[in-house]
Amino acid sequence: MDLRVVAYDDPDAVKLIDAVQQEYVVRYGETDATPVDPAEFAPPLGLFVVGYLDGEPVACGGWRVRGDAEAELKRMYVVDTARGKGFARAVLAELERTALAAGRRRLVLETGLKQPEAIALYRSSGYTDVPAFGHYRDDPLSVYLGKDLEASRGDLRAR
Repeated sequence: MDLRVVAYDDPDAVKLIDAVQQEYVVRYGETDATPVDPAEFAPPLGLFVVGYLDGEPVACGGWRVRGDAEAELKRMYVVDTARGKGFARAVLAELERTALAAGRRRLVLETGLKQPEAIALYRSSGYTDVPAFGHYRDDPLSVYLGKDLEASRGDLRAR
């Protein structure tokens, strides 16, 4: 898979973001209503990547600055036909690496109980429970996870 930094509103990013929003509709009955400004995913405030396989966009994810030292992961997604091949883990590793390089010491995220594969990915990558935040902080289906990037610095540089 070839990972490329793109704008959040790049046509390939939009295609994948629309697909992940439809995934939320299937799993939760509605799209993610968290406010998102595409400018939040442009350096130095954030970053968005799309992964390509044979020239086709198959995976995406991004981070945006949250507070003084944190970044929030958003829109992690892999198309159905490319799942189970390590693409989500590759996107996550790149987002962790670039967030740390940009001075972010911690990554946080919100996912949901109806996304057990996402929870498994994050937990197996060293993410642990953190206090709720943001738009869904009172939703009982939400799961909040975080990872100290500084503690993982050696691992992230090796990737």
